Amino acid sequence: MTAVSRKRFDWTGLKADLRGAVPDATAALVITGVIFAWLYARVSAGTSMTLQVMPDMADARLHWMYWLCQAFGWSALLWAWITMMLGLVRSSTRPGWLRIPAARIERWHRTTSLTTIALMFAHAIMFFAELVRGNRYEQEWLGRLSTFFAHTFVPGAYPSGTGKIAILIGLLALYLAIPLGLAFYLRNTTGSRMWRALHRFVIVVYVLSVWHTLLYGTNVWYDGAFRTVVWLLQLPIAALFLVRLLAPARRSERLHLRDAARRPGPLAAVSRLTGRLAVAATIVVLLAVTVTGRDGGRTPGVDGAPLNVTQAQIWVGLAVLAAVIAVVAYRMRPVRQTPPDSRPAAEAHQQRMSPPLA
Repeated sequence: MTAVSRKRFDWTGLKADLRGAVPDATAALVITGVIFAWLYARVSAGTSMTLQVMPDMADARLHWMYWLCQAFGWSALLWAWITMMLGLVRSSTRPGWLRIPAARIERWHRTTSLTTIALMFAHAIMFFAELVRGNRYEQEWLGRLSTFFAHTFVPGAYPSGTGKIAILIGLLALYLAIPLGLAFYLRNTTGSRMWRALHRFVIVVYVLSVWHTLLYGTNVWYDGAFRTVVWLLQLPIAALFLVRLLAPARRSERLHLRDAARRPGPLAAVSRLTGRLAVAATIVVLLAVTVTGRDGGRTPGVDGAPLNVTQAQIWVGLAVLAAVIAVVAYRMRPVRQTPPDSRPAAEAHQQRMSPPLA
């Protein structure tokens, strides 16, 4: 590895954060095991409401990969919530009673982000393994691997039911989490301003993760307690987001509409205000979806209820998001400082030293 590649990507920082994430990831695996045992016991006892949608999954011993997949999904959502809370606390004005150093909160945020990405991958991998195992009599093994790899990891390839939307949303969350989460380690290349600007789009990953859970988490549909928990978890996120918008930690990010000396330019002020309004609207929509249950998925008690969100709408939304990210990256790109041209000064000096023409 060359010195240039080490400089472009902070491998040293990533390795240090991976080592720091070992206790965090261990705790996540323990909680995943507890959730798996609980789901397994509910299915074995026949008390899981999921069986109303998928009665063929009643054999918990046979379909243990699917229930482990669900356990990883729930722990991934929990860790996404934890890392969002840490990130919002770190990027907001610190209250006086918070005695934890900002550097420690930021380190926790980075390690929990890495754990979240790993849990999301484990969630997808166990779903892929269950599809391959559950259809072992339908195709040869190579055909099963290629077909169900596409169904699991290719956005838009899942062919049926709510999964046409839910799995697409989940994959977009996974694939957006990787570059947006790891952008910190590219800050030497992109510059700190671009890294901070791109990292703010991580909220999209969290929104997609919650939406994916509401669409495909059958326990959320049929057990009121599950939906209540998901809803209650959004309240502190919404509160901290409002604090982050109104009182960011960095003074340069604040809206100074009355202070003429520190007031940003018209374009910057409009963009910041628009961003705050857009995020506030997203929070309102997320809370409304969670409270009402109108999340675009199937309706409990209604067979074959149609989806009210299409893949085309999701792809259009992704295209708009990609365009916005591209514009932000272009505006925040590092500008190389070119050295001033010394030729005019040299020419003036030469003219002063030369004798006048006769």
